[in-house]
Amino acid sequence: MTIEQQTGTREPETGSASVRTVVDHIAASVPVIASLVDHKDHIAAWADDIAARLVAGRRLLAAGNGGSAAEAQHLTSELTGRFDGDRPAYSAISLHAESSAVTAIGNDYGYDQVFARQVTAHARAGDVVVLLSTSGKSPNLLRAAEAARAVGARSIAMTGPGPNPLADAVDDAICIEGPSANVQEAQLVLVHALCRAMEPALRRGGRR
Repeated sequence: MTIEQQTGTREPETGSASVRTVVDHIAASVPVIASLVDHKDHIAAWADDIAARLVAGRRLLAAGNGGSAAEAQHLTSELTGRFDGDRPAYSAISLHAESSAVTAIGNDYGYDQVFARQVTAHARAGDVVVLLSTSGKSPNLLRAAEAARAVGARSIAMTGPGPNPLADAVDDAICIEGPSANVQEAQLVLVHALCRAMEPALRRGGRR
């Protein structure tokens, strides 16, 4: 029995449309997030690799645009801060959050270079560069992947549906099928799954 049948009332049409929109969005997000189970081995392998690099003193650089920038910054904050309980801090930088560098590079070299030039400046061989995108087509992320390869850093990407140019440009990628907004929601779950899987090694790793 529906709420309307139980109460004998009827929601306004605008309210009903809004409720349906909310329910439809949530319903659409569930299978996209659930599809991450198909990538479980892939995510676990990333976690083992990234944790080993961080414990060895390497650095993680991350970047994205818009909502993907927020997810990239979420990842780096979990590493420099903490994810679940106290442990040593690890070096992780969100390139898009360097506002003065982004605006200066964008002004002097063009927006396509805002991440690549920072990768060239900060990344060293053995570091890992994490690039997030729902489209997999952002030129500034493609240039960042090229820069990572040039300095010998490992590049990985979380993207929307594949194949796409970014997935082809990096060393490894996880491509999530679904609409852009739902892909971003799944990216957050992927970030948290990655962090949780890294925690044991990061706790054992000792202070850098």
